[in-house]
Amino acid sequence: MTDTGHTQVGHTFKSNGTWDTNSHQIVEEIDKPKLHLEFVNQELSNADAHSIVTWASSTFGDGLVMSTSFGIQAAVMLHLVTQIIPDIPVIWVDTGYLPSETYRFADELTKRLNLNLKVYQSPLSPARMETLYGKLWDQNDLDSLNLYDKLRKVEPMQRALKELNATAWLAGIRRDQTNHRKTLRLVDVQAERYKIHPILTWNARDIYQYLTAHDLPYHPYFDLGYVTVGDWHSSRPLMADDENERNTRFNGLKQECGLHLPLTPEEAQSLDASSL
Repeated sequence: MTDTGHTQVGHTFKSNGTWDTNSHQIVEEIDKPKLHLEFVNQELSNADAHSIVTWASSTFGDGLVMSTSFGIQAAVMLHLVTQIIPDIPVIWVDTGYLPSETYRFADELTKRLNLNLKVYQSPLSPARMETLYGKLWDQNDLDSLNLYDKLRKVEPMQRALKELNATAWLAGIRRDQTNHRKTLRLVDVQAERYKIHPILTWNARDIYQYLTAHDLPYHPYFDLGYVTVGDWHSSRPLMADDENERNTRFNGLKQECGLHLPLTPEEAQSLDASSL
């Protein structure tokens, strides 16, 4: 695996969950195409996922990246996109708390699909985070979970997007997963970058059919009853009384980990101060 972004030189960790480099605030200027989103979404409304990825490739060129969690259905997007853009940078945020099966699954898919994998982690080690804050996932409150996600997921992802000079980001999220995702468009903007969702309108049957047609694997936890998997401490199998698959994550306290949510002004300022 290609491993980048594992260290962040010159960061001073602050007690409020930010990093300070004692430098001037950095304001990012991204040279990206100017799109009329209503027109673009109308034009792509009847396009299939392959066509949407092809459009994104021709529109954004080297500025296009994709993300993966190596979750239950990750093979779909990884295969779909790399059949069209073989060398696309694939961002994986490794929280340091993933199940061992996820690391093995990631290795399997990376080798099989010859992924151009870019691994990013928080500059704050799991041991140091737990010393400073305790087990944030085990405190049964939303503020602790939000801080955990900011430290282990959002900051590394934003750093990856900047270091890779990304102007657009392909993500394999679907409308049927969370309330927030129901509101998304095929092409949107998040944190000053375009975000493209090729399988936004797919459902579980579409996923199954694609995996079967291309002889692709589910994550090993699928056979254990998981429909979504993230960190080992915040994921569980689906139960009969679960109203939504995302109820199996984060102790049911939240549906989103923050990667696919807009940054608040405070978060954007904090990330700028950390040399993002």
